[in-house]
Amino acid sequence: MEPRSQSRARAKRSVWRLIASWMILLLLGLAAAGFVYLRPYEADDAARLAMMGSAGVEVAKEAHWLRFEPGSGETGGAAKPLPGVILYPGGLVQPESYAPLASRLAEEGYPVYIARMPLSLAVFGQNRAEELLQREPQGDFVIGGHSLGGSMAARFAAAHPDRLRGVFFLAAYADEGGSLRDAGLPVLSLVGTNDGVLNRERMEAGRAYVPGDASYLSMEGGNHAGFGSYGPQRGDGEAAILPEEQWERTVEALKNWAPLRKEAP
Repeated sequence: MEPRSQSRARAKRSVWRLIASWMILLLLGLAAAGFVYLRPYEADDAARLAMMGSAGVEVAKEAHWLRFEPGSGETGGAAKPLPGVILYPGGLVQPESYAPLASRLAEEGYPVYIARMPLSLAVFGQNRAEELLQREPQGDFVIGGHSLGGSMAARFAAAHPDRLRGVFFLAAYADEGGSLRDAGLPVLSLVGTNDGVLNRERMEAGRAYVPGDASYLSMEGGNHAGFGSYGPQRGDGEAAILPEEQWERTVEALKNWAPLRKEAP
């Protein structure tokens, strides 16, 4: 007959094995859920096509950037080279998704630099633009971003106002950590009327963190995902305009914004 002490020890081992099995299953479940939840929105066919470049746009992939350069000598009819446009992607959106917008800006003569963020989250790379400014210390730049990327771009701009010409928001807003109220920088905000993702209350609160003369433009029929090219986004409204129209309207708004306005030859 088995001693009582051995029987108790065996029972304890069984309990611990059961607990360990449940812990492993729980961790595997959390890992699977995290993979699904943190999986970025992937660039669609239109974005992949824009990544191939064109006769007037040169595209280069770098470790931390996607570069869209106007063709050799192209200034879009301006008297001198135009400022560069730094773009921080939205949260969990592949940077390639903004290639159609970047390509259109480059066709107008603006160099565009789309940041490649750790885990596709700008919150982990809000100072990514620092390396670009160090690489081109004499360059003129504006910075902005889509959704989460816009808020993180504002935080960078708030810390480096003397190195930038302005800040733009695409379905985004500034917060207290990136207050531009006294930064002395022009601010442009673009929002689609059919945006179902943007937190309107927080955006309204964000007005306290930008200059009083900030420009707010509403894009009729545009939605949240339409600034990029990655398909539908959870919770978003349905766009009433084609993606091409949203990109073109965005380019026009940026071209007419004071920091990017072209000087006549």
